[in-house]
Amino acid sequence: MFCGIVAGEVPAFRVVDEPDGVAFLDTRPVFKGHVLVVPRTHLVALADLSPESIAGYFGLVRRLAVAVEAGLGAGGTFVAMNNKVSQSVPHLHTHVVPRTKGDGLRGFFWPRTRYADDADATAYADRIRTALSTDPT
Repeated sequence: MFCGIVAGEVPAFRVVDEPDGVAFLDTRPVFKGHVLVVPRTHLVALADLSPESIAGYFGLVRRLAVAVEAGLGAGGTFVAMNNKVSQSVPHLHTHVVPRTKGDGLRGFFWPRTRYADDADATAYADRIRTALSTDPT
């Protein structure tokens, strides 16, 4: 599924598409603006990410964490990765979830929500993309 999104064969609300990875909105977000970051090549687990790719991939994750905060006015972010166990899609991916104080997220029980419609999802992706493009790093 994620390989199809990377290839452009599966529709997704893309936030960014760069050599180091592709980021798009989770279709069942913990909170609206929840982004998934995946490497362009199919990798199952973190151990499969080459040492040469670590800086680029996690640099993109870092930039998205900053953009999610700035673009959505979030108080912070929750950045997480399941590695094999509890990995719902067997493709390396990192969650960047917007957080606000008192949002109710506790531990690893991730409630899920939905976007009202495609326009709602597009608006969230646009806000994060805009913030990402203004990050000087």
